[in-house]
Amino acid sequence: KKIKNYLLLSLPFLIRDMDNQQFFDSVEDYVKKLGGKRVIDRVLVANNGIAAVKGIRSIRQWAYQMFGTEKAITFIAMATPEDIKANAEYIRMADQFEVVPGGSNNNNYANVPLLVDLAERNNCQAIWAGWGHASENPLLPETLSKTDITFIGPGARAMEDLGDKINSTIIAQNAKVSCVPWSGQGLVIDYEKDGIQKEVQRKACVTTLEEAKTAIEKIGYPIMIKASEGGGGKGIRKVEREEDLEINFMQVVTEVKGSPIFIMKLVPNSHHLEVQILADEVSL
Repeated sequence: KKIKNYLLLSLPFLIRDMDNQQFFDSVEDYVKKLGGKRVIDRVLVANNGIAAVKGIRSIRQWAYQMFGTEKAITFIAMATPEDIKANAEYIRMADQFEVVPGGSNNNNYANVPLLVDLAERNNCQAIWAGWGHASENPLLPETLSKTDITFIGPGARAMEDLGDKINSTIIAQNAKVSCVPWSGQGLVIDYEKDGIQKEVQRKACVTTLEEAKTAIEKIGYPIMIKASEGGGGKGIRKVEREEDLEINFMQVVTEVKGSPIFIMKLVPNSHHLEVQILADEVSL
């Protein structure tokens, strides 16, 4: 689809005709005239470093184009003692900041209860988590859905399912995306109605060596054995012949204990491509 005449940002209501140079009086005026559902003009930036810088800078650029001032949106940053000592740029860019504990991100940017508490205490209407830290933790949007605070990002259900290698592949093939042959091929779901039930996910998995052999009979060698919860080189093995299947299967099982395991056809000489999708809560 051509988006030449539109600027798409991740806030639910941030879409406008670029040919219309009219300035709106305020965010509230903008939301009202475009039929939006709520005003967001105070945002907690639940991130640091370059992610926070880019988030603040992008929305301020949009605000200047829309309202004639980049200060239409107020940003509340989080700052650890380490960030403050480093005189981090994002802290200087923010309108105000809250000092948070240092150390591991479990103490600060990935601490969901802390993020929600900070947003509530600062009267924020939304949390922007960027990438990394808590941005892919379904607990954050799930918790915020019980409050009046918006999570700028996908809902908990979509985040959880698309973050799972098995569930995301089931969704893709039901959306008619061409998928590599795998142990869950052919599974049919009604995602809007039922989501992905546990029994459906179970059918896509292999739990024993015999189940792996059965799946490979349909897929054919060479294959990849993959743990759904694996990553960073753990829980993944290439197998080119049946003689090597058992040892590699057991290695995957032991490397990521308790993780669901699936089999996928190996795609040799492949390239990793990622496509970024911009959308709001009602449309692409």
